[in-house]
Amino acid sequence: MKLYQQVLQLKERRRGFHLVTEEIVRALPQMAELQTGLCQVFIRHTSASLTINENADATVRKDFETFFTRTVPENFPYEHDTEGPDDMPAHLKAAMLGSSVLIPIRQGRLALGTWQGVYLCEHRNHGGPRSLVVTAWGE
Repeated sequence: MKLYQQVLQLKERRRGFHLVTEEIVRALPQMAELQTGLCQVFIRHTSASLTINENADATVRKDFETFFTRTVPENFPYEHDTEGPDDMPAHLKAAMLGSSVLIPIRQGRLALGTWQGVYLCEHRNHGGPRSLVVTAWGE
């Protein structure tokens, strides 16, 4: 069994849902050596998250942002508000979506479906650069 790990620094992105699949693949070229395995992607932040979803139609990204903005509003009287009005809602959204994704590896590639991609879900207006830990293992 082989095991590979890399920390991937993503540039700052605006609030929203951003496809990062290709950046993940480029960060760990050794994945191509694995015929069968798994790839875990973990985000090292509490106000952003990761998810896998539709990668072709950009309106999906817009609808995601609209849904989460309406579901977790900024104008709620949260107690945790020292980092600004978008901080606590960002924590709640991140808790709903999660901090990692696990993807099968097949013949050296992520075995995502035809219309699937990995999203960085940026929940802050100015979240800054984000750090991912990409780990792949298999044979």
